[in-house]
Amino acid sequence: MEPVKVGVIGCGVIGSRHLGIASEASHIELVAAADMIEQNRTNAAKRFNPPKMYSNDIELLNDDEVEAVVLAFPTQYRTEVALRAFESGKHVLIEKPIAMNAAEVEQLIAARGDLISGCCSSRNRFSPAARLATQLITTGGLGDLRSVYCRAIRGAGKEPDTPRPVWRLTKALNGGGILVNWGCYDLDYLLGITGWQLKPQTVFAQTWTVPSVFESHIAPGSDAETHYTALIRCEGGIVLSVERGEFMTMHTHQGWEIIGTEGSLKLTMGDGKPESVTYNRTTTGSGVESTSLMEIGEAPESPHSNPLSDFAAGIRENRPPLTSLENALVVQKITDGIYASAESGNAVEIKG
Repeated sequence: MEPVKVGVIGCGVIGSRHLGIASEASHIELVAAADMIEQNRTNAAKRFNPPKMYSNDIELLNDDEVEAVVLAFPTQYRTEVALRAFESGKHVLIEKPIAMNAAEVEQLIAARGDLISGCCSSRNRFSPAARLATQLITTGGLGDLRSVYCRAIRGAGKEPDTPRPVWRLTKALNGGGILVNWGCYDLDYLLGITGWQLKPQTVFAQTWTVPSVFESHIAPGSDAETHYTALIRCEGGIVLSVERGEFMTMHTHQGWEIIGTEGSLKLTMGDGKPESVTYNRTTTGSGVESTSLMEIGEAPESPHSNPLSDFAAGIRENRPPLTSLENALVVQKITDGIYASAESGNAVEIKG
C-alpha cells in the first residue's frame, strides 16, 4: 500500500498522539504539521520532526503534497477548517466531538463529495473485546435488542495543583462538557458494537455542573456540565440509557450491558481483554448461563488499532473509516437532543 501523505493540524496533547502514529505507521507518511502556538510547533518539531511545519491551517492546506489532514484542535473551529480542507481536495479525519451541533455535521456531509472523512470517536471499538461484542451482536447472538446501557462515573480526586484546560468545560469553545468530551465515545461505542441498528426517536435527559465542593478542580469560568444522564427511546422499542459523570461525590463506577431477547453481554468500554466480556446465554431449561466471549471464538483480525491508521487505510481502499460522518451525525443528533431536553425539562424528538 502506498503511504498516505498526512498533515496534522493542531500539535497539542491529542495532536501529538496523531503525530506519533503518523511517524510510525508503514502506510502513513507524515509530511506536515501546523499549530498557531509557537511552543506547540517547537515541541512537535523536536519530538516528531515533520518535514514541514506551518503556523496555520491555510498554509498546510495549500500544500499540494498533503493528501489528508487530521484536525486536532478545539471544536469551535473544526467545521470551518474541515470545509476548507474539502475545498482543497483533502481527505479529513476530525477529532471528537465531531462538531458543535448536528447542523455543522450536515454541512460537512454535503461538502465532502467523494473524499474520505470520519471522526475519532471510534477509538474504543478497535479493541479485541469490542470486535468480539460486535460480531456476536450483529450476527443475532442476543436475539432482538431491548436495552443498551452504560453508567460510567469517576469520583473526584485530590485538588489539582496544575491549571485545568479552559476549553474542556467551556460551552463556547468545546460545545459542552463531559457529554461531548466522553459521551461521544460512549454513544459511538454502544451504537457501533450494535451495528448502528439503533434509530433514536426521543430523548429525556438531565445535566448538572460541578458540585460546589469541587469547583476548585476545574478552570475558573467553566460553564459546561460534568454529569449527565439520558434515556433514549429508539425505533422498535429499544431503549438506550447512558450516564457519565466526573468530579463526582461518589467512588468510581462503570457498568456496560447489552440486553436482548436471547441473551446479554456485560463489558467495559476501553478494556481490550476479550476475557473481560461476559456473555449471558439462555435456554428454556437452564435459564441464564454465563461464559467468557474468549470461549466462543477469538476476536476477528484487525490490522488497525486507532482511528488514524484506519482512516489512512480507508483512503487507499476507498471506504469510510470505522466511524463515518453519517455515523457521527447520529451521535451528534443524540447529543443535541440531550442538551435540548435538559434545558427544557421535557422529552425531545430526535429527527432522522
